[in-house]
Amino acid sequence: MLKFLLKVKIEFNALDPPTAACMKFLAQCNARKAKESNPACQLQVKRRTDDHPPEITVTFVNGVEEKFDATSTSAQNIRTMILDQGQFVETEQMFRDNGETWPVVIPEEELHQTFPGTKLLTIIKSSLYSVSFRRNFS
Repeated sequence: MLKFLLKVKIEFNALDPPTAACMKFLAQCNARKAKESNPACQLQVKRRTDDHPPEITVTFVNGVEEKFDATSTSAQNIRTMILDQGQFVETEQMFRDNGETWPVVIPEEELHQTFPGTKLLTIIKSSLYSVSFRRNFS
């Protein structure tokens, strides 16, 4: 999870009840496997004394910053969203490394084209299945 991130900032008031997501997420960030995936990722923990709601702010390797409200989002959902965004970042980087433009723009006319090869393969497979089915029970 940390391999997609430059920085993680976790802010919460330890005396507030809705800090469970922050604590669980902090534990995930401190796990050995997570730290080994990106030792350069900065982890900042800010313990607050005011009534500011708990939040987790992450900065991805491409510079995009995202804030999560930890009162209404579980640690697992935050982790899943980071991994999903990380896949997007990896795909973007792969295209850029290979000299392709990003984002990929598919022309409108290509979106509505039919692909007869796909339908033909399905027809051939179902025909072969029905032939072999008839042979076994004839």
